[in-house]
Amino acid sequence: MYHGEDEQEDFLVLGGECLLLVEGEERRLRAWDFVHCPAWTEHVFVGAGEGDCLILSIGSRTKGAGVVYPASELAQRHGAGVAQTTPDADEAYANIPDDTPIPARDGWLPEL
Repeated sequence: MYHGEDEQEDFLVLGGECLLLVEGEERRLRAWDFVHCPAWTEHVFVGAGEGDCLILSIGSRTKGAGVVYPASELAQRHGAGVAQTTPDADEAYANIPDDTPIPARDGWLPEL
C-alpha cells in the first residue's frame, strides 16, 4: 500500500515493468531502473506491462519504525491506497489477501 516511513529504502527493478507512485506522481520503471526513497517518501510499486516484474528492495527495519499510509487518490485509482490515512498496517491491509510464496522460475532473472 502507498506509504511513507521513517527509514530510507532503495529499489532496483531486475526485470519487467512497473509503475512507481511516488509523492503523488506516477513514473514508469523498467529493468535496471534504480529508486532511492529517503525517509518519509510516500511510495508504492504497481505492476505494469505484459509480464511479471521483479524488484529488489533494500532497507532497514528498526524496532518501532514509524509508518503512515496516507489517503491518495492516485494510489486508490491503482488499487494500492487507503481511503483514510492511518498508521495501522492491519487497517491498511485489511482487504488484501495474504501473500502466496512463489518459487523463482527459470528466466526471471536476466542473463549476465
